[in-house]
Amino acid sequence: MDTKTELKRQIREALQGADFPLESPEELLSAFPQGADTTCEANGVKLRAGDAGGVLEPSDFPFRSADAVADTIVDRAVQ
Repeated sequence: MDTKTELKRQIREALQGADFPLESPEELLSAFPQGADTTCEANGVKLRAGDAGGVLEPSDFPFRSADAVADTIVDRAVQ
């Protein structure tokens, strides 16, 4: 599985129990199992939930699904 696909899978899995929509960065972080410390890793690439703020914009909210979160974060953070 390629890096982006695997990272997206891990983010979707981490957000399985989230109550969507997520209206703010704070709600997004608290939806992850270990909050800001939740880390996804694939092929040597690590993404921490706490670092998502570096790639997210206010206009990204609200997030309506785990797929939307995963696509937005991974597509912006991983080249």
